[in-house]
Amino acid sequence: MGFDDLVNQGKEAFEQNKDKLQDALQSAKAEDVSDTVLDKVTEFAKGVLPDDMDDKIDQIRDNVDGAVGDK
Repeated sequence: MGFDDLVNQGKEAFEQNKDKLQDALQSAKAEDVSDTVLDKVTEFAKGVLPDDMDDKIDQIRDNVDGAVGDK
C-alpha cells in the first residue's frame, strides 16, 4: 500500500465520519481539552515573546478557543 492509498483511505474515512467528528469537536470534553492546551500554549508564548505581544497572544487564543468545543 502506497502513500496515496493511505491518503485516499483517510479522506474516505473523514467523509464517512465528518458529522461525528464535527459533533466531537463541539463537545464539552473537547472544550475542556482545548482550554487546557490553549492555556499552556498561551503561557509558553507569553514567556518567550516580548510583553508587548501579550494582547495579540490573548486575541489569538480566544479566536482558536471559539472554534473548538461547546462555548
